[in-house]
Amino acid sequence: MSASPALKTSVLSPSAVRVVPTQAALGAEVRCDDVRTLSDAELALVHRAALDHLVILIRGQTLTDPELIDFGRHFGALDLAPYAKTGKEKARKHPEIVIVSNVMEDGQAIGVLRDAEVVWHSDNSYREQPLSFSALYSLEVPPAGGNTGFANMYLALETLPHELRSRIEGRTLKHDMTYNSAGDLREGFKPVSDVRDAPGPHHPIIRTHPDTGYDALYLGRRPNAYIDGLPVDESEALLEALWAHAVRPDFTWHHVWQAGDILMWDNRCVMHHRDPFDAGARRVMHRIQCAGDKPAKSAAGKIGHPRALSAPNS
Repeated sequence: MSASPALKTSVLSPSAVRVVPTQAALGAEVRCDDVRTLSDAELALVHRAALDHLVILIRGQTLTDPELIDFGRHFGALDLAPYAKTGKEKARKHPEIVIVSNVMEDGQAIGVLRDAEVVWHSDNSYREQPLSFSALYSLEVPPAGGNTGFANMYLALETLPHELRSRIEGRTLKHDMTYNSAGDLREGFKPVSDVRDAPGPHHPIIRTHPDTGYDALYLGRRPNAYIDGLPVDESEALLEALWAHAVRPDFTWHHVWQAGDILMWDNRCVMHHRDPFDAGARRVMHRIQCAGDKPAKSAAGKIGHPRALSAPNS
């Protein structure tokens, strides 16, 4: 299917800010000069591009942490990531910033997640009010690997076989808060032996995006997830089917990093994961994240998001 008019390359303002959609199921590059020079009106249009394309890329930036924080505040109130702790707490002079890195200094990690291959997930789904947007700003990238993949959850829901869709209508999913997306046990938590007993909130499996009004599949992350009210074996089988569908390659786009990239995504309709890379290569990212609201399913939730309609093979 050809791209809908909303997905054509567009000029957002007289300052020649342009949005160029990828040819994949989601994502767009926002081409502009220094983001510090953008007006409030231009930044509002960049925000609109993030809602329209689910993930946006801005290249060639040189920002201090306070400048990255200032940029992020245009997309919502920033969240302080209470569970994102490192050995040195190097970033905590700016509590809005989380360092994501494999680099060690004096035997201690300067950031979180190391070089682990991070599982597909939506950021902070283990909280009652998960995040809206997350953004990574790249300072150092490895020569190969460490790419970040994204999956379109509007499209995953809208292409879900009828039999699967009917089995999840009105159901909620428990999102385990015991482990992070790299599989590490969080401080103060005990290992999970029964998914029904795992701590965490209960969110609708189909959620309505509060800003776009479209419904999306909302799975969080796979480990220790549990569909409320089902026998464990039935929950596991249904989750396996949902996950196999949700991360199909034709629903995804993978970003190859360059230093100076800002990559922002919408956790309410996107899942993401990181590809592996050489543990001996330095990778340093600074992350900001915007607070969100409690996931909910609206009776008026819509289908037919433009990025689902225009996806390859849709």
